[in-house]
Amino acid sequence: MKLIPTALPGVVIVEPQVFGDERGWFMESFNAGRFEQGLQDLGLPPAGAFVQDNHSCSAAGVLRGLHYQLPPHAQGKLVRVVRGRAFDVAVDIRRGSPTFGRWVGVELTAENRRQLWIPPGFAHGFLALEDDTHFLYKTTDVYARDCERAIRWDDPTIGIDWPLAPGQPPRVAAKDEAAPVLAQAEVFTGG
Repeated sequence: MKLIPTALPGVVIVEPQVFGDERGWFMESFNAGRFEQGLQDLGLPPAGAFVQDNHSCSAAGVLRGLHYQLPPHAQGKLVRVVRGRAFDVAVDIRRGSPTFGRWVGVELTAENRRQLWIPPGFAHGFLALEDDTHFLYKTTDVYARDCERAIRWDDPTIGIDWPLAPGQPPRVAAKDEAAPVLAQAEVFTGG
């Protein structure tokens, strides 16, 4: 397992080691000890225990996000695509952080087997790039409706460059379309 820092301190690409031959391939998709050691080697805090796994399936053009949970149920997420392709995004929402409001995007696919670690304090969203895109999330806290928040996916101050087909708006849930922009959202304090 190889951990690769991104432009947002704390957000890390995880590349598993894949062993393949004419029969197919094998990989260790998660190893707590190696993951925590990799974070430590990068000078990052531990992720802690993962307590919930989620699985979504989306058609091409579906955009989910930008989602997060506030304390006391803030979530770190380790995400990956096991079928299809997605453009995955993390946004720093820690008011006072030097990278507050900045984003990073990574293409996650069944073929590249990459994962993205998004610690608490970051909003998360993705755009499905193919039909039948299956997205897996490991989270460090359980879903808590009273702590759930969202920021508009198209907030111009964040300026995410979603890879949308020209003239094709994404398919977005009504609650995501009604989400506030970052300037009006309840976010994390400190950075």
